[in-house]
Amino acid sequence: MAVANAALQIERVSYEDFLEQADEDLYAEWVDGEVIPMSPASKQHQRLAGFLAALLTHFTEAHDLGEVYPAPFQMKTGPDLPGREPDALFVSREHLDRLLPTHLSGPADLAVEIVSPDSRGRDRGDKYYEYEQGGVREYWLIDPIRRHAEFYRLGDDGLFQPMAVTGGVFHSSVLDGLWLRREWLWEEPPPSLMTVLREWKLL
Repeated sequence: MAVANAALQIERVSYEDFLEQADEDLYAEWVDGEVIPMSPASKQHQRLAGFLAALLTHFTEAHDLGEVYPAPFQMKTGPDLPGREPDALFVSREHLDRLLPTHLSGPADLAVEIVSPDSRGRDRGDKYYEYEQGGVREYWLIDPIRRHAEFYRLGDDGLFQPMAVTGGVFHSSVLDGLWLRREWLWEEPPPSLMTVLREWKLL
């Protein structure tokens, strides 16, 4: 299973074997014993993913809040749930014990998915309910093609609740003090990291 073609030939594999045998360059998810290779990402997708991962990393480091991991890094929110690779995830300091050498064993405090044409159904369907069931506290679902962003927080009832974007600005509930201008998500290329850090008054 060192390459994608080998992964495709395996009908069923345990999650432990998947983690042990998968090549680090294999971008794939594990669902009900099946290894599902992911399609190559577009330039737009990678730019936005890199931008958001950089913002999250600098904000969390500046406030000593936890750790950020961009894809590919596995997150398995529960024993009976799939192993997914969000485009970025944040783990708070109080949950760093969930981080194992090969994956996050338990929910991230924040998971980010950037929608691509082939992932739209998974991101809005399967992953939405898996992340909700698994206890991800905040979920960002960003569709750069449609210029549409949805933000959810986990309610006391264990269900995702939509979060408001007021005046084009979104404020995170998990990362206290972090905010985003929605227009930043659609700029090509995205704003420079220095520009955002100045607006956040971290420079």
